[in-house]
Amino acid sequence: MNISSCIGILGGTFDPVHFAHLRLAEEVSEIFTLDRVHLIPSGEPPHRATPGASAQDRLCMVRLALEGAGDNLVADGRELDRIGKSYMVDTLGAFREENRNASISLILGTDAFVELMAWHEWRQLFTLAHIIVASRPNLPISQLTKMLKGQLLSEFEARHSGNYNALTSSTHGLIFTYEFTSLEVSGTALRQRIYSGLSLKYLLPDNVINYIQDQSLYKESCSESNTE
Repeated sequence: MNISSCIGILGGTFDPVHFAHLRLAEEVSEIFTLDRVHLIPSGEPPHRATPGASAQDRLCMVRLALEGAGDNLVADGRELDRIGKSYMVDTLGAFREENRNASISLILGTDAFVELMAWHEWRQLFTLAHIIVASRPNLPISQLTKMLKGQLLSEFEARHSGNYNALTSSTHGLIFTYEFTSLEVSGTALRQRIYSGLSLKYLLPDNVINYIQDQSLYKESCSESNTE
């Protein structure tokens, strides 16, 4: 099969979007020679409390963050248009319908990947896309397999490839790992800084900081839980 394009999918709450998100999208796009990476704010996250900012505000912040980023990074609001929980299997299914001959890769941090069996129809993800697992500060790639159990460990052992070129010659089904030059920035810490009245400079783009201030976002503390 001739691969028509190579597409990356980076989902999340982006509550708010910050430089670690942007650097991950840029670095994975470059290393895996992706044509574009879609940053997709979750409309209604299935595994966490209601985000601190509305879905529309979070999409606006992603769009602002990507101003001047070039055509390879795309703000994508498709999950805001879908009714109900924002399951990644549905999002990937829509991408596959639109891009039958594309190589599609879901980009996850190691912390999200180890929880994959809690995701809705998680095994279906492999029929729709590859998965690129990027290290997180608290879980380097070298420690990943120690955290995997049962069916997910079996899937990882069967699908893991160290040949990044395989992504450009197949449409789905493989797992790649990447030691990301991670920035220790988190949405949780940023929301707490805002709540405490502390500076956000050099942690996220200035136009996103201005938006947060103009819209008076994150003035109240919010609870946390796992996210898909």
